[in-house]
Amino acid sequence: MKEFDYVVWQEDKYHVALCINVEISSFGENEDEAVKNLKEAVELYFET
Repeated sequence: MKEFDYVVWQEDKYHVALCINVEISSFGENEDEAVKNLKEAVELYFET
């Protein structure tokens, strides 16, 4: 699997994760959940 760069920041009570390579984002209640959700979103993006 290819590696991607991402950034994570907190907005209010959620953490937002943004994949810089393909401009896809996701969020979660903590940093780990946000990154996990981002990974799933990127995988779904490349499936289509």
